[in-house]
Amino acid sequence: MRTTRIVGMVSETALEDEWLRRATAAAIAAARDVIKLDGPIPPGTPVGRLADVELGWVLAAMLFAWVRTRAEQAACEQLDTEQCIRLTGLDPEPWDAGAVAAILPELAGACAGIDWSQPVTAWPKDVMIEFLLTAMRLIRKAMISRQSGASTIARQANAAAGGPLMDPTELNDEIGI
Repeated sequence: MRTTRIVGMVSETALEDEWLRRATAAAIAAARDVIKLDGPIPPGTPVGRLADVELGWVLAAMLFAWVRTRAEQAACEQLDTEQCIRLTGLDPEPWDAGAVAAILPELAGACAGIDWSQPVTAWPKDVMIEFLLTAMRLIRKAMISRQSGASTIARQANAAAGGPLMDPTELNDEIGI
C-alpha cells in the first residue's frame, strides 16, 4: 500500500528538529564568540587551563543563546515559552532528571523501612510497590513545585540582574511617614 504525502507539508518532528539544530548552532556560535582573538578567551587556550570563571563564560553564552533560540521558537509557533525551553528532545529530559535528583534525599528518608543492603531484585513485591508509589508522589510534588508563577519568575529575573529578590509590584508599598 502506498502512502500519499502532501507536498509542501512539513511534519512537526521535522520542524522541532530544525529548531533544535538552530538552538545548537546558536549555542556553538555563542561559545566561539567568547573564544576569539578579541574575546575574553584567546583561541588555542587549552580547555584544561580555563579557570572556573572562564568556563562559566562559555557555558553562560551557550546556554543563553540556546534559550534565546527556543524562546524565539515559542514566539514564532505561539507555544508556551517555558515548556518550549524545557523540552530538549532528550530522554530523559534534563528538567525531569533534575526533579528526580532533588527528591532522592527525601525518598531515602520516606522509605526508612526498606532494607537498602538488599539488591532491588530481592525486594518483595509489596516493598517495591511502596517504594515506587512513594517515589512517584515525591516526583509529582517536585514537578508541581517547579511550575513557577509570574511573580516567582519576576523575582528570579530581578535577582539574576543584580536587583533585589522582589517582585516589582512589591516596590509599590506605601511608605508610612
